[in-house]
Amino acid sequence: QVQLVESGGGLVQPGGSLRLSCAASGSNISIYTMAWYRQAPGKQRELVATITAGGSLNYVDSVKGRFIISRDNAKNMMSLQMNSLNPEDTAVYYCTVCRLILQAACLIPGDWGQGTQVTVSS
Repeated sequence: QVQLVESGGGLVQPGGSLRLSCAASGSNISIYTMAWYRQAPGKQRELVATITAGGSLNYVDSVKGRFIISRDNAKNMMSLQMNSLNPEDTAVYYCTVCRLILQAACLIPGDWGQGTQVTVSS
């Protein structure tokens, strides 16, 4: 079983950037498809970005061109570079190991970390 710990969240002004990290332990994540999800207040958790074991990427339309998902298998970590942030990006961000993917997008997530809060506000 993989344990996941997210970090890097915080308060940022609109137009700013943040880099989230997901540290994995308990298993080598290099063979897994990984994903970032987010949950805004009062809303369902939604998929943000997916990276397969082979390096294929998939993003939700609202973050395309602004967010970049990456992985460092040697460090057993995954990251999410978030640029041009806007208030609609405010949410708790979670990483997960995908149990099922469809067209390079995470379809069924696995266990969650504790999440990291991202707040975009002036």
